[in-house]
Amino acid sequence: MTRSFTIGQLAGAVGVPTTTVRYYERRGLLRPATRTGSGNYRAYGEDDLDRLRFIRAAQASGFALEDVATLLALRDGRTAPCREVQDLIESRLSDVAERLKDLARVARVLKGSLKLCRENERRGRCEVIDTIAVASVGSKSRRRG
Repeated sequence: MTRSFTIGQLAGAVGVPTTTVRYYERRGLLRPATRTGSGNYRAYGEDDLDRLRFIRAAQASGFALEDVATLLALRDGRTAPCREVQDLIESRLSDVAERLKDLARVARVLKGSLKLCRENERRGRCEVIDTIAVASVGSKSRRRG
């Protein structure tokens, strides 16, 4: 006998709000739930729980929902060509490398700002506020889309 879950139980088992479960359903990541006998409640099974756990684990690994959809399709097809999975992983790694560059730049700006704060602490006005504003404007022009 397969265990059945309400949307609240399913969400709670994975640690997400029920709105996330509904959102994943709308996006096609989770199959539409069956309804209870009265039709008032969504009913989910063990497969849905496993699928939701997979979605969350893939997201925690850095995959975007579009990538998760691709991974699920590969998983559902019972064949998961390594080349396709490898391409997704390489794409994520490239994105992570870009974010790391951005974070390194942010760290440099913050360290420089902190140094200025400490050097100019005795002055009445903190000039770092102006420096941060200029650094922030400069970084926005370099961002994509």
